[in-house]
Amino acid sequence: MNTLLSIGHGYSAEALAQRLLPQGWRVIGTTRRPEKARRLEAAGVEPVLLPGSLREALAAATHVLVSVAPEEAGDPILRDHAEELRAARPRWVGYLSTTAVYGDHAGGWVDEETALTPTTARGHARVAAERGWAALGLPLQIFRLAGIYGPGRGPFEKVRDGTARRIIKPGQVFSRIHVEDIAQVLEASIARPRAGGIYNVCDDDPAPPEDVIGHAAELLGLPLPEAIPYDQAEMTPMARSFYAESKRVRNDRIKAELGVTLIYPTYREGLAGLLAAEGDHARITGA
Repeated sequence: MNTLLSIGHGYSAEALAQRLLPQGWRVIGTTRRPEKARRLEAAGVEPVLLPGSLREALAAATHVLVSVAPEEAGDPILRDHAEELRAARPRWVGYLSTTAVYGDHAGGWVDEETALTPTTARGHARVAAERGWAALGLPLQIFRLAGIYGPGRGPFEKVRDGTARRIIKPGQVFSRIHVEDIAQVLEASIARPRAGGIYNVCDDDPAPPEDVIGHAAELLGLPLPEAIPYDQAEMTPMARSFYAESKRVRNDRIKAELGVTLIYPTYREGLAGLLAAEGDHARITGA
C-alpha cells in the first residue's frame, strides 16, 4: 500500500490528501494540537502527535511530505528527527519551500537555476532548511511555492467587510498559486519522481497585489477598495516582508517535466473558481 507521511499536515497537504485518499492511499499526518488530531482523523488521516517519535510512521511511509516551516533556531524536524529520517527508506520525499529563497529581483524573472540570494530572515531560513534536507541523502524533491490562496484563503471576506486595502508600491509584483494546483503538482511529482528535483510552483501571471484585490471587488460588484501608498500603510512585519521583494517566477519546469496543466493559470480563474465554490456550498447547505 502507498502510504504518505505528511509532516506538519497543513493547508497544502490537506489538498493533496483529498486527492490520494480516494485512490486507496494511507495518509498519516503529524500535528502538535490534539484538537487538530481529531479533525484529521475525521477526514480519514491517521494523526500522529508531536513532540514524539516518527520512527513507526517513517517505517510505514513510502512517501514523505514536509510542510513544517523553519524556526528562528532552524528546522525543528531536522533538529529532532534527523537520525530517524536518515534510517527511513521512502521512495519520494517532498519539501515545501518558498520562492522567498530567490530574494528581490526588482520585478525581474527568476527560475530554478537563479542564484539563491534571500533578503529576508524568512528566506535565509528556508535556504538553510533546503540544504539541511538535501544533506540527509533521501530522494528529495523541493517545491518552491509562491503565495498560496484557495478556499478560506481568498480576498473576498475582506472585500465584503470593507477591510481590504489596495496597497500601492510602484513596480511591485507577486507570483501566486491556488492550493489545488499545488496538490496536482505534488501528485504529478509522486508519479514522476526525480531525486534532486527543484520546482517553482506558481501560476502564469505574476501581478501587482492591488490588481487582485480590485478584481475580487469587481467580481463581487462592490466598490474598489481604498488605495494606500506603501509608505503610508500599516502592516504587520510579516506582511511588510513580502513587499520587500518583487519578482516574477517562471513555472516552465512543472509543465515540461511533470506534465502539469494548471487548473487556475491566473488569479482571474482562481478567484472565479472560489466564488463559484462559495455559491455551490450555499446551495448545498441552504446557507
